[in-house]
Amino acid sequence: MTLIYPLLALLGAFLTFYLAKHNRFDGIRASAALSIIAYLIFAQSSFNAELYSIVFFGGTFIGMSAPHRFGVYTLASSAIIFSLFFAYLVPILDGFGGALGISAFLSVCICHVFILLGAPRSKKTKI
Repeated sequence: MTLIYPLLALLGAFLTFYLAKHNRFDGIRASAALSIIAYLIFAQSSFNAELYSIVFFGGTFIGMSAPHRFGVYTLASSAIIFSLFFAYLVPILDGFGGALGISAFLSVCICHVFILLGAPRSKKTKI
């Protein structure tokens, strides 16, 4: 795993999180639009378009988390945990789909459990 996985996951999570707060976008539309744009950018470059766009798409899963539950720090923590899980689950599971869903679910679930156990929460942004 390189540093590109966490960076792409963070980028996808934060862009989706903030774009979903606008009037014409909700979490699903923000995730879909950003994932398509990211794939088109990666396809035009010499990067591994399939893998990097999937990592970005997984980050958008994290960004679709409810803003009243997650703040900026929790969102960043979830995105980094997602990238770690994804890097280690891709070789184990057959295909990207299973690793993508399980990684996103586990990362959000872990951060939510820590919040329930009393971990400090970041303040919600009002953008």
